[in-house]
Amino acid sequence: MSDATELQLVTFGLGAEIFAVPVTLVREILDYRETFRIPNGPDYLLGLTDMRGQGVPTIDFRQRLGLSPFEPTQATRILVVDVPVADRVLMLGLVVDRVLEVCSVTTDQLEAAPDIGVRWSSDYIGGVIKRSEGFVVLVDMAKIFSSEEARALAVRAAA
Repeated sequence: MSDATELQLVTFGLGAEIFAVPVTLVREILDYRETFRIPNGPDYLLGLTDMRGQGVPTIDFRQRLGLSPFEPTQATRILVVDVPVADRVLMLGLVVDRVLEVCSVTTDQLEAAPDIGVRWSSDYIGGVIKRSEGFVVLVDMAKIFSSEEARALAVRAAA
């Protein structure tokens, strides 16, 4: 008998690559819309997105992972996620090329992150899942931002 537990994931595309985050971290999936610009932010910070009256700091997730900046299409979405940082949880909008599906995998399907041959920093990779159509990269949201970056994003959102 296997000790594997089931993970529910939301998969999304950035260019040709497929990524995933645990469904437990996803608050909402919004159609893409222009953000309210915040001056002097990092390049990947697009601004604030209004979600039912609340300003959500929104980032170009492609740029954050070191890929080329996004170009909005009909499929572009904002994935509103909870990012665990230090002593709190930061609500963040991730602009992604397309949201694909909610799927289930078991923890025994998860392979360790490769440390060579990928275009983005493997620090953010929680693991890799092999599927018939290729690999899905599980993003470790807690490692996407340093504590300083998370603090700066939270301060800008509150301003």
